[in-house]
Amino acid sequence: MPKKLQDTTAKAVENLPQWPSFGRLAMTCDGVFKPITGSFGALPRNARGAIWVIIAGLFFTVMTALIKMIGDTIPVVQILLFRQMVMTCTVMPVLVLGFPGSLKTNFLKLHLARVMFAVVGMTCGFTALVNLPLAEATALGFAKSLFVAIFAVLLLREVAGPRRWFAVVIGFVGILIMTQPGGGGFNIYSLLAIAGAASAAAVMVIIRKISQFERPVTIISYQSILVGLIMIPPTLVYWVQPSLYEWLVMAAIGVLSVFGQLANIQGFKEGNASAVAPMDYTRLVFAAMIGFLLFGEIPEWTTAIGAGLVIATSLYTVRAEARAGESAL
Repeated sequence: MPKKLQDTTAKAVENLPQWPSFGRLAMTCDGVFKPITGSFGALPRNARGAIWVIIAGLFFTVMTALIKMIGDTIPVVQILLFRQMVMTCTVMPVLVLGFPGSLKTNFLKLHLARVMFAVVGMTCGFTALVNLPLAEATALGFAKSLFVAIFAVLLLREVAGPRRWFAVVIGFVGILIMTQPGGGGFNIYSLLAIAGAASAAAVMVIIRKISQFERPVTIISYQSILVGLIMIPPTLVYWVQPSLYEWLVMAAIGVLSVFGQLANIQGFKEGNASAVAPMDYTRLVFAAMIGFLLFGEIPEWTTAIGAGLVIATSLYTVRAEARAGESAL
């Protein structure tokens, strides 16, 4: 890595505790995961970061499996509301200390758009998880990187060369192979998974835009407050009284979401983003294993080939963005 980029990365990590949301969560990681950290503390930083991202992927995959387990009886919006409540509790001190100043913004429309895309993305994505094989839903979710590349050009006026566009096209060929439109493999839930990936990409692009001007506490405040409020009305309409088992599973979903975020933060704190980010794709391996063990799912050959194309092209776009970032420094 060039010296200038190293200095910039180091400075960002040093300033992390000043960020009222993720900074405090990152400092929490050291205490929460200290027993685990000691076991591979002698490894290089990128190796440690990669391990943390893999651990985060395992947490997130188990979380999605739990959503799938109770999704047939508990509405997705109800699961999402409870998950959001648990996650909001982790940043509650930040929200309380910053309120109401944290809501002051000149970009209200962008915040509202981001929240709406987040709600649509989570609802579509989790509905797909409940109804599709776990590995297929996870693989389709990786299409997010392809949509980010498109939205960044259209909305942020970023420049993409022919090779980047070729990679995006190949990635969508992978999606077509997985979904098999016009064949027996395509259904509405495949479309929901793609819609969820596109919405998540829109969220990332909006964050990239407003993070240049907004404090992280403002971004987190709108997310934490509005997502929960939006989820309340549909939850009341479709409310199902959970059993004790389902309450415990929903609590576990929220806790795993928090621990997954913490592990992810720790991973990117330890290693360089371009080195550790590809480890997120290990979630597909976990999804295939858990899908087979818990739900008896055996991935189709179309899922394997399509997922391979999506992951390969996503990795290419990530590397291309990393190289573009280095040349801009």
